[in-house]
Amino acid sequence: MKKRKFGLGLSLVLAAGTLLGACGAGDKNEEAGDTTEEKKFSVAMVTDVGGVDDKSFNQSAWEGLQKFGAENGLEEGKGGYSYLQSSSDADYATNLNKLVRDDFDVVYGIGFLMTDAINEIAEQQPEANFAIVDSVVEKPNVASITFKEHEGSFLVGVVAGLTTKTNKIGFVGGMEIPLIEKFESGFLAGVKSVNPDATVEVQYAGAFDKADTGKAIASSMYANGIDVVYHAAGATGNGVFSEAKDLKTKDPNRELWVIGVDKDQAPEGEVKVGDTTYNVTLTSMVKRVDVAVYDVATKAMNGEFPGGEIIEYGLDQDGIGIAPTQDNISEDVLTKVEEWKQKIINGEVKVPLTRDEYKEFEASI
Repeated sequence: MKKRKFGLGLSLVLAAGTLLGACGAGDKNEEAGDTTEEKKFSVAMVTDVGGVDDKSFNQSAWEGLQKFGAENGLEEGKGGYSYLQSSSDADYATNLNKLVRDDFDVVYGIGFLMTDAINEIAEQQPEANFAIVDSVVEKPNVASITFKEHEGSFLVGVVAGLTTKTNKIGFVGGMEIPLIEKFESGFLAGVKSVNPDATVEVQYAGAFDKADTGKAIASSMYANGIDVVYHAAGATGNGVFSEAKDLKTKDPNRELWVIGVDKDQAPEGEVKVGDTTYNVTLTSMVKRVDVAVYDVATKAMNGEFPGGEIIEYGLDQDGIGIAPTQDNISEDVLTKVEEWKQKIINGEVKVPLTRDEYKEFEASI
């Protein structure tokens, strides 16, 4: 894949007969200047089925576009910044095409599930610029935005392994795809690195937009003595929070936790019992989709659209990490998290991306 798309050099053409050509041309140019308005740079995105208010990566991406729009004097809507929401995967290509027809300068596809649609429409619309989050599309007019989710998942695995009282931990994935396997593998590695005695139960919901399924899986896990559940399931994870809050309401003294994903999900964990407010969010694995979307939009506006590039954000770029809300994590645990973070950044620890790599990692502990 081409790693850098260079801009074309500018050339200055001098024409003979300038004095002759100037006669009358000035009036025409002045007249044209009166009627031509410079087009503002514009950006838009298409959500996957999780929707723009999934409290996860779609919402984070939209927040990035909103920030970009506000800082550059753009209005929400056509000609500024906008989004289209997808109700099913059948909407992906249609929504992408609509935004291209609306003449947005960069169109984002948010999420791995949009890979095929971005690939198809980018081929059909070679003059348009696209970006995809969480996947790679090898086209010169597509910027591929990826993250080292396994690194961030390792850190929240450290938190889970050092916090659990039962030594039983859960992982709830959305769809069983290579992307979510990165979350799973990194998380298991983090847990086992600090607590070899802990067991991690892994279940997949089969969707990113099924909160009821997430709730049912969480219910089973908590009933079996699991006290910390990490979800990498988009809007399906809302059901994990719902179950944890229901159980906390029934028994405020029960220690059970959810680890959120993609953005700081502390607000999702708040639950009020009587006059006391609790929070079941232990921490969140933050993936700064908002930063990445903002960054690519800024590059494109400045004439440096990274078409054909794979842009990866990890711990060393602060594109991945644990959430700033850390009220439920002890200082000792936070110290350990920082130690492991530096080991990863320095290359002392290679976090597994796949289940096979995790097996090798586990064997080496």
